[in-house]
Amino acid sequence: MMSRQGHVFQINISHGGVPKHPIREAEVTRLGIVGDHQNDTEHHGGPERALCLFSLERILALQAEGHPIFPGSTGENITVVGLDWSQVTAGTRLQLGDEVLIEVTRHTTPCATIRDSFVGGNYSRLSQKRHPGWSRVYARVLQPGRIRIGDTVRLLP
Repeated sequence: MMSRQGHVFQINISHGGVPKHPIREAEVTRLGIVGDHQNDTEHHGGPERALCLFSLERILALQAEGHPIFPGSTGENITVVGLDWSQVTAGTRLQLGDEVLIEVTRHTTPCATIRDSFVGGNYSRLSQKRHPGWSRVYARVLQPGRIRIGDTVRLLP
């Protein structure tokens, strides 16, 4: 059963582009994870898109549909497990570990850079408009700090 509490399954960074690669722990600032970079800063990054999050359960369901997606392949910084993803919407606040507090700003708009994660390049499979509840989300960082794999992720009231 999904709940209001889950865990950090994976933390992902890259020097730009996808896939992003796993690291054990990270320093989170108001602009995102230290060491993570974006190629397209017009559409990615900045304080309102400091972090990108996605659900491991959604990734596994997409794999079951035959898509070659994996944690980090669609550019999310934090892959969470055990959290009711349908509750993660704009305005939702999440506590990551003991230090980091974030607020979801919006669902992401999928782009062609993630096409290799989908059969036939069908990256619109992550479109909130076409498939509600299957999108990644962007978040702003309200309280910076450190996060680690296995940290608790709590959906705040």
